[in-house]
Amino acid sequence: MSDLSIDEANVPVHVGIIMDGNGRWAQNRNIARSFGHKEGLETARKILTAAAEIGIKYVTLYVFSTENWKRTKDEVGFLMTLITNHLRSEVERYLKDDIRLLHLGDINGLPSDVQNELKDAVKKTTSKSGMTVVLAINYGGKDEILRGINKLFSLNEANKNELLKIDEKTLENSFDIPNLPPVDLLIRTGGEKRLSNFLLWHAAYAELSFSDTLWPDYTKEEFLTTIVDYQHRNRRFGGVK
Repeated sequence: MSDLSIDEANVPVHVGIIMDGNGRWAQNRNIARSFGHKEGLETARKILTAAAEIGIKYVTLYVFSTENWKRTKDEVGFLMTLITNHLRSEVERYLKDDIRLLHLGDINGLPSDVQNELKDAVKKTTSKSGMTVVLAINYGGKDEILRGINKLFSLNEANKNELLKIDEKTLENSFDIPNLPPVDLLIRTGGEKRLSNFLLWHAAYAELSFSDTLWPDYTKEEFLTTIVDYQHRNRRFGGVK
């Protein structure tokens, strides 16, 4: 543990992380972008361990967005292989560490081997009650909302005599993970200051934290410092305190 003074009774329940900067980290070293993604995976492991140590219950990692298909065929192929290999090799560690794994995003748009590894890892860890790690793969906030609305339209078509009333709870129940808590803290590394279509609904009242550090260089100490900063913020949710 760090020497930072963290109130473990006041940690965020749900942290979302945009892990930005892998490619630039590699380019700065004149090496292939793939090395940045590999190093970024190691950083993710360290940050997840730190989050579990202080009692954070949910961490959602933005692994691959619906817009990332615009990247080169080689880079997309490498990322899909990296995801598959990670799931295959790490599921035992998730089980050992009492971590439940969930997937967020349109799974049907992923290669079959990625789909199979995701489904297998989610199934194997379903009974775990420690931290929940949510992998956002082929995910976009707008896409999730649209797919949720289309699910509700389909239900209305099937029940024409009793049309559904769409309120916030009904719409949330149509999302990929119906009971996913709202995001308390959203972290983005890499120097950019935008949400990039990440958890648009869930992050409606999230505290935002932007770091100039490229993701592979992001440390446990910086993460814990961000948690301390979060604990000193006054969250009003539109009210007055």
